[in-house]
Amino acid sequence: MTAGSFEGQYVWHPAADDRRLARACIDVRAGRYLSAHEALKETRGDFEVRAHRSLVLASEAADSDLAERWLAEEPSAESALLWARVAMLRALRMADARDPREGTLVRIAHVACERAAQMLPEDPTPRVAQLALARLDRPSDPAPEGLLTAPPGPWRLFAHILRLDPWNREAHHRFLAFFFTRHGGSASARWDVATFLSQRAPVFSALRLLPLVALVEDYDPSALLADRIWEQPQWRGAALGISHNWLPHVADYRFTPVLDLSYLAHALFMAKCEFEAREAFTAMGPYASRMPWSVFGDPEEQLTRARRLCGLPIPGAA
Repeated sequence: MTAGSFEGQYVWHPAADDRRLARACIDVRAGRYLSAHEALKETRGDFEVRAHRSLVLASEAADSDLAERWLAEEPSAESALLWARVAMLRALRMADARDPREGTLVRIAHVACERAAQMLPEDPTPRVAQLALARLDRPSDPAPEGLLTAPPGPWRLFAHILRLDPWNREAHHRFLAFFFTRHGGSASARWDVATFLSQRAPVFSALRLLPLVALVEDYDPSALLADRIWEQPQWRGAALGISHNWLPHVADYRFTPVLDLSYLAHALFMAKCEFEAREAFTAMGPYASRMPWSVFGDPEEQLTRARRLCGLPIPGAA
């Protein structure tokens, strides 16, 4: 799917150009779940889209009782999945807020994930939700061979997910996030895992972006020449390689991968590869994500600055 052209305003909603998902989000906000059922059921054979849609829908439903009500009224793999996703988000939010209800919500989320996994065993998405929760209970399975630091972590669960879906995007990102310093990991483990995961992925895969995600996570504005890191040959070459090998495949996606394109556009812009950055921005169309721009300041200001310096239209420009 090719993103629409930029018409003067950013579209920040994570549904982007997935029209069915956008309509389902509207219905979920209104307390209706039929559109969510249809949007999820048609993805049983496409776990990439299923993961994306279920996460976006859960973000819309997390502050209401829709997921519980839908599961009670019409038990199915889809209603169980939405409940699992909602329970996951609630548990993570409570943990980040250091709310005393965290333990209870984590237990509820694990129960919800198990139920969803039993309803559709071939679907890796409930296990991916459990992987997101791993940063809270910190499992310490031994790492496989091939990693310099051999960091312990939720390797067994990750391996189970990969048997179901070897290149599951969200699983790789959730697994890498387990090793972020702010989640209890370390810089050495983060870089080791990011390198390991990206190098085993096909050259045309968006998973090659994982080291660039880790680079943003590692950003320290107080460090000497912090904004020049992306100009180093290692990172410039990585961004250009992804632009060359992955970007041409974006047009084949069922929805525009806005977040991945944002990381790529940002890395190319910071590496002073404005021509290639223009291509990534153009592939995004009007759609925008707050990451990675929010790490560097106000996301809209940062995005607008980058687009302007790449010679692209910006909001409010005549």
